[in-house]
Amino acid sequence: MPRRMEYAAPKATVAVIGAGPAGLMAAEAAARAGCSVAIYDQMPSPARKFLMAGKSGLNITRADDQFADVYACPPLNPMIAALGPLQVRDWMDGLGQASFVGSTGRVFPDVMKASPLLRAWLARLDELGVTLHRRARWTGWDGAALTFSDGTTALPDATVLALGGASWRRLGSDGEWAALLDDVAPFAPSNVGFRVDWSSHMDRHFGAAVKNSGLIVDGKTHRGEITISAKGLEGGGLYPLTPALRDGAQLALDLKPDMTPAQVRDRLEPPGKDSLPNRLRKALRLTPVQIALLHEFGRPLPADLSPLIKHLPVPLRGPRPLDEAISTAGGLRWSAMDDALMIEARPGTFAAGEMLDWEAPTGGYLLTACLATGHWAGRHAANFAKSQR
Repeated sequence: MPRRMEYAAPKATVAVIGAGPAGLMAAEAAARAGCSVAIYDQMPSPARKFLMAGKSGLNITRADDQFADVYACPPLNPMIAALGPLQVRDWMDGLGQASFVGSTGRVFPDVMKASPLLRAWLARLDELGVTLHRRARWTGWDGAALTFSDGTTALPDATVLALGGASWRRLGSDGEWAALLDDVAPFAPSNVGFRVDWSSHMDRHFGAAVKNSGLIVDGKTHRGEITISAKGLEGGGLYPLTPALRDGAQLALDLKPDMTPAQVRDRLEPPGKDSLPNRLRKALRLTPVQIALLHEFGRPLPADLSPLIKHLPVPLRGPRPLDEAISTAGGLRWSAMDDALMIEARPGTFAAGEMLDWEAPTGGYLLTACLATGHWAGRHAANFAKSQR
């Protein structure tokens, strides 16, 4: 009796455009679901922005009980629930990269850097059979086929677009993909410094950190460190306030946030023989850069300095340019996609990462949402691809 020959059915195929954190996570999720996955990236090496972010310490997520609330973006909630801080740490452990929680709740790999994690991740993708095509810039569609700048095409069963935002162009996030899609909200800088027109008296303070001060926006005081630069103000204390400041809210500084106006007044009176700089330094313990800011924005100084010390207006001249921003707001609108992150005008094409219209402060929130949306899009793209077979 002749033997019956059995043939394995070809795997469903998924193409991932973009090799940043969202794209790599989408590729892993689709490959684990049993699909044949190919990644296409325009740069000569993957995850360049990820590596740059982790150069001084990769803050990948955050131990935060109200993690999802930070985004103020309900469509993200189920994705963060599926791959939130705990799952990110488990995923890192699986790659042999243990992590720890810092004093502010930020989560870092034990080795701090991004490169060991990326190497382990790429090795895993290779084991899963994922192929990576470098220097392959996506240029759109020719009918149902994906087209690339080198003239090649691909016809996968499903596609995940993970094309990034529009900042750090030299690392690959140029936002030019927006011309290829409909329903894209304009890009705006996020987690970015703001311009200030300094007088020459501030030159010697460039690079100085402003500590132990409150940042007042819309009547609420926020604590955080900012830095004086030749271009204006920047730093982690300012970045979470970007949306409000970008929309025109005014910034003021509280130079003694732990004192009431009456306490400030009591400390400064009576003046005695001490000069004003000495009283500010000795009685209030203001730093040289705080005193410089008081003179920069408060002159002519009033007799009663307490209101000004508690609320020093800072005239901002708008955010720094888009390409100087750590991340961007704007991108593909949620109304353009279904709950699976599939673009409704392009069945079988999913989107993930910073190219979606959301924004979040630094401190682990950005990376976690990129990973979560990539995981979500990759799983649903795999389901779609397999349904086509």
